[in-house]
This record gives sequence, C-alpha cells and structure tokens, in this order.
Amino acid sequence: MTTKVVSSAHRSARLGLRATPEQEAMLRRAADVAHKSLTDFVLDSACLSAEQTLLDQRLFMVTGRQYQDLLDLLEQPEQVNGGLRDLFSRKAPWDV
Repeated sequence: MTTKVVSSAHRSARLGLRATPEQEAMLRRAADVAHKSLTDFVLDSACLSAEQTLLDQRLFMVTGRQYQDLLDLLEQPEQVNGGLRDLFSRKAPWDV
C-alpha cells in the first residue's frame, strides 16, 4: 500500500471530528506509542483504512479452484439477456 507522508506545511484542508473522552484518550496514547502527533496518527490511520476500503472494491482474493471456475464461465458462449439488452438500449442518466 502506498500511503504518502505529507508534512504539515503542505496541508490545507481542515477536517473536524468529535470523539468521546475515552476515544480521545486512546488515540492520544496510541499516537504517543507510535511517536506521532495526534493529527499525524489520526490521518495516517484514517488514510490506511480508506485505502483498504477502496482496495476491497477492486481486489478479490479467491482460491485456485474459484479462479478456474471463473475462467470456465468466461469461456462459455454468451447467452441472450433481455434485461441487459433493455438496459443498454436506454440513454444513460448522465447523458440526458
């Protein structure tokens, strides 16, 4: 994963959040253990989580058997799908 480290001098966007006192205390303790400022710790953690969430939408881990099953499905001849034919015959909502 490629999380970039950005110095605070280049940061211009402001984020605000609310936390319980317990959450704040835990974040501060974790930031201290990681030798980071609270801001750096929260941003790094949030960016790592965001990156993982986005990767989960593009990267699928499967077994060798599941992958072979997919390849077998892709090799089958196409089948008529009336729903898809109808969908592709309509103008896209953003082209209206």
